[in-house]
Amino acid sequence: MSVDRLRRAARESVSGLPRAFWWLWTSTLVNRLGAFVATFMTLYLTVDRGYSASFAGLVVALHGLGGVISSLVAGVMTDRLGRRPTLLAAQASTAFSVALLGFMEQPAAIAAVALLVGMTSNASRPAVQAMMADIVRPEDRVRAFALNYWAINLGFAVSAAVAGFIAEYSYLAGFLGEAALTLVCAVLVYVKLPESRPEKGDAASVAAEAEVGLGTVLRDGRFMGVVGLSFLISLIFMQGSFGLPLAMGAAGFSTGDYGMVIAVNGVLIVLLQIPVTRFIEHRDPQRLLVVSALLAGYGFGLTAFGGSLGVLALTVCVWTLAEIINSPTQMGLVARLSPLHGRGRYQGMYTMSWAVASLVAPLLAGGVIDRFGARWLWGTTALLGTAAAAGYWLLMRNLPGAVVAAPAPAPDAAGTGRPKAPEGLEGLEGLAEVAVAVAATMPATAPAVAPATAPPAAPPVTAP
Repeated sequence: MSVDRLRRAARESVSGLPRAFWWLWTSTLVNRLGAFVATFMTLYLTVDRGYSASFAGLVVALHGLGGVISSLVAGVMTDRLGRRPTLLAAQASTAFSVALLGFMEQPAAIAAVALLVGMTSNASRPAVQAMMADIVRPEDRVRAFALNYWAINLGFAVSAAVAGFIAEYSYLAGFLGEAALTLVCAVLVYVKLPESRPEKGDAASVAAEAEVGLGTVLRDGRFMGVVGLSFLISLIFMQGSFGLPLAMGAAGFSTGDYGMVIAVNGVLIVLLQIPVTRFIEHRDPQRLLVVSALLAGYGFGLTAFGGSLGVLALTVCVWTLAEIINSPTQMGLVARLSPLHGRGRYQGMYTMSWAVASLVAPLLAGGVIDRFGARWLWGTTALLGTAAAAGYWLLMRNLPGAVVAAPAPAPDAAGTGRPKAPEGLEGLEGLAEVAVAVAATMPATAPAVAPATAPPAAPPVTAP
């Protein structure tokens, strides 16, 4: 491929997206660059503090439980208070709770604050996803969600390497560093992101808003079907973090071997997420979700035949392709099915499916491997993938067309009144503005960040 074609492909990948999206994207990237607690919580408790593995497991479970609780609460806040206030509250409280966790000494205090960190750190997700649906045109949403997912994985991969070196020096420095970067995200939101919640301009709109409660979400059969299928898919993907290391350890592989194998996942997402999304963004979502479910289920299923690192790496390639296809397509479907004034609640329910799966997945992996062996776990993932594929095929038949509402205006937060860029160039202008603004905050002599040398963990299931 020529240099000109590469440049044109890169330009098409970022063009047409509003300036506010790029500030939201930057906030996501900075937030994931500071992902220390979720990555090193177990090592911090067992190696640095000397607690048992069972206590560390309890704390991690409480952290996940906090995410389950906050998903619905934050979804309601996103609709009632607005996207921007919810983001600010979530990020400010996350910074406070993460810093506080670093100073906790007693086991009960550590467990309680870990629950709080799980609640606050997960609370921003419904607001981010609802704001993205507000400000991005329906035809561009799959691409926007893919770019955001790419930022999550890029930031997480870099943070896993850098934070590892920080942890060797001081775990407290890691906690405080995450708190500081989270505050930077809050400042970005406050300065650069306007509120995007659709206005309730007439009586009909107000009545429609009153009707969109959690009961409305639960009675939406098609959407709750998507939530259920999301739960199945996330159970599969999370075996990269839970089932795969257990199975490889039982087969005699080392932790270094697991690190090399799982690194393939992060590298492929960083390299392929954007070009693959350009290929799939205007294709039939039903077929994409069916194919991704089968690739995920049978990609993990092939792990049963992985007797060498090379074969295991190939299986990771298969289910990573499924992840690359599934994530933006499914998030675009959730945005499509969400009513205008209920996006926060709908996104909160969707986020909860991943949070609940994060609690169930390790229990599934450990229970099946201990009782029946790893091959039964991989057979189970194949069955789950088949069930999810059938579910997507049935659920998305006669899917109603997307409700194309004009995205909320995204003016300059400072109210400069700058004229809008020509269509197709707005995204480039917004990205350039973000890059210049971020670069201006860096010291002139600041060294470049070293490339990630430690294998990234399995991608966060934040989800999304």
